[in-house]
Amino acid sequence: MISRISTAITTIVVFATSVLASCAQHADVPPPSSKPSTAAMNESTLDTATLAGGCFWCIEAVFQRLDGVTKVESGYTGGAVKNPTYKEVCNGTTGHAEVCNVTYDPSKVSFEDILYVFFSAHDPTTLNKQGNDVGTQYRSAIFYHNDKQKETAAAYIAQLESSKTWPDPIVTEVSAFSVFYKAEDYHQDYYNQNGSQPYCAFVVRPKVEKFMQKFSNRVKEGYK
Repeated sequence: MISRISTAITTIVVFATSVLASCAQHADVPPPSSKPSTAAMNESTLDTATLAGGCFWCIEAVFQRLDGVTKVESGYTGGAVKNPTYKEVCNGTTGHAEVCNVTYDPSKVSFEDILYVFFSAHDPTTLNKQGNDVGTQYRSAIFYHNDKQKETAAAYIAQLESSKTWPDPIVTEVSAFSVFYKAEDYHQDYYNQNGSQPYCAFVVRPKVEKFMQKFSNRVKEGYK
């Protein structure tokens, strides 16, 4: 958490030129042109998306507010170290990324919708970096759970590249999911519990507010 607080202080000092004011951060991301299959829309069992887009506090806070999402857990994946700690991941030597396991109801929200929100919530063109958070643990990544998720992610990235949504190339990693290591308890539900903390106020909150505005018709009851 110390690294986050230091980042927040730096963000405040350089606020005018920080990522919060960047063009990339405010890109008008279009929805996927592909539509979910009827089978997926009628699916009654829950599904999981595993996503990395910088600090997991940000991704968690956004997806907690999306209608159709039943649970969001912050954790680590993508590396070789077993049962990593937050301190180890912050050192950037584990290979793991900070991720969120997003459990959702496909009858209410599709994987395409999940990706639409994901790409609207972070900058996928900065390699191993989101704002002042720097390191491979902050990389943009989609860890797919099946071939359909892999194909959907690849198709949407190709669409976004073709539409020149961002001036720079998308560097989002698309890799097979392996093992999810749940982060320490104090990381769970972090923004909801610590909204006035500097990092939350200056980094997480703008992402949440952007989601609430852009996806106002998809906000879960209780957060409206």
